[in-house]
Amino acid sequence: MKGESDRIEGKIVDILGSGTYLIYVFIAVILLILAALSLLDAVTGFGVMLAGSKEAGMMDALHAVLLTIIIIEILETVTGYLRTHTIQIRPILIAGITAMVRRLLFFDTEPLTALLLGEVVLAIIAVLILTIAIVYMGKDEK
Repeated sequence: MKGESDRIEGKIVDILGSGTYLIYVFIAVILLILAALSLLDAVTGFGVMLAGSKEAGMMDALHAVLLTIIIIEILETVTGYLRTHTIQIRPILIAGITAMVRRLLFFDTEPLTALLLGEVVLAIIAVLILTIAIVYMGKDEK
């Protein structure tokens, strides 16, 4: 009786695992589409820049390129999980750094206030912490 219940539990776990795998594959496909659309947005921003609005086009293109990098790093986390069945932390940290740098680049487009200055300081601290985490992980892997 015990062997039969263990076998049934094993089948249930296998079915749930397959469902989870399919969900991760679906998420990967969505992220791939989002990355392609974001890259297309970057090309459009580049086109705006060439058409005459250099600063606005450049900022739009840079904004879209950095967003594309963030999406690709998240996609790398998902595909890494599909390959190894473990969550890879490094792509998540890289996406975090990219997001913070992206935010820092666009602070100059807003009027400087005390609240904004606080956000800048917090973003810089976040970049430093994430960078230290990546360096620490690199030492841990060697």
